[in-house]
Amino acid sequence: MPNRNFDEWLGQFRDSICNYEYYVNFAKVYENVNEIKVELNIMNSLIGSRDIERDFEKLVAEYPKVLKCIPTLLAVREREIYAMDEDGAFIYDFKRYKNDIEDYKRFMRKTGLFDLIANHVISNLVDYATGVEAGLDSNGRKNRGGHLMEDLVEGFIEQTGVEYYKEMYLADIERKWGIDLSNLSNQGGTRKRFDFVVKTPSTIYAIETNFYKGPNGGGSKLNETARSYKMLAQESEEVDGFEFVWITDGTAWRSARGNLRETFDTARYIYSIVQLENGELKDLFEE
Repeated sequence: MPNRNFDEWLGQFRDSICNYEYYVNFAKVYENVNEIKVELNIMNSLIGSRDIERDFEKLVAEYPKVLKCIPTLLAVREREIYAMDEDGAFIYDFKRYKNDIEDYKRFMRKTGLFDLIANHVISNLVDYATGVEAGLDSNGRKNRGGHLMEDLVEGFIEQTGVEYYKEMYLADIERKWGIDLSNLSNQGGTRKRFDFVVKTPSTIYAIETNFYKGPNGGGSKLNETARSYKMLAQESEEVDGFEFVWITDGTAWRSARGNLRETFDTARYIYSIVQLENGELKDLFEE
């Protein structure tokens, strides 16, 4: 890659790579609500009840499965819920309905669900549960965020039409293509796994991807990442037909630019998102 300018390259790094599905996965929200939609609609009959404890008891006697929707009304995934106060400690089973009806009435009363339903605080439990599920799903952003960069890069790899593999261990690469990578694994002492491996007629490309959101993405971790990939790039140069590719981005790198610059100056194949958008990955695989 001739004529590379580190400062210009770093200046193109993104603040975020969040896509539209990152915030709330509404398909999953609707799926979860649909699983208890019948029970929620039955429970709707309690809204505005003037004697909700009696009406709840009658409802559970006739439709015991309505109990399974109650944890969702409290934004709880578990179907066994522990609660305690001055009256004692109890485990409430909303999966096998093992508790006495008086236990469930106590639970509904003390958690405030009876008050919520009877006093018209809400008008429809299906709508209410949809809001709860949306809130619970937002807790999954951290997990979704961990795969955003990998998903983004995979999309660009797919566009090139090459043969590729996901999450492939170094030992698996050696077995599949009969290549000696012992100098990359400390003579077999390290179980290295790459995010992607691309196979072209002449070369095996081992690819690592990561994104570090700024401004404070963890300086020591970033420095260690840059150093380790610099070493990996240098070791890869000693293996014929094998290349290490690092695709990284994120404004957190501005706080660790020194070590990143060293890797940039050393590694032949280091890319940012802008470069992928410009088709440089396709150019690489066609070399």
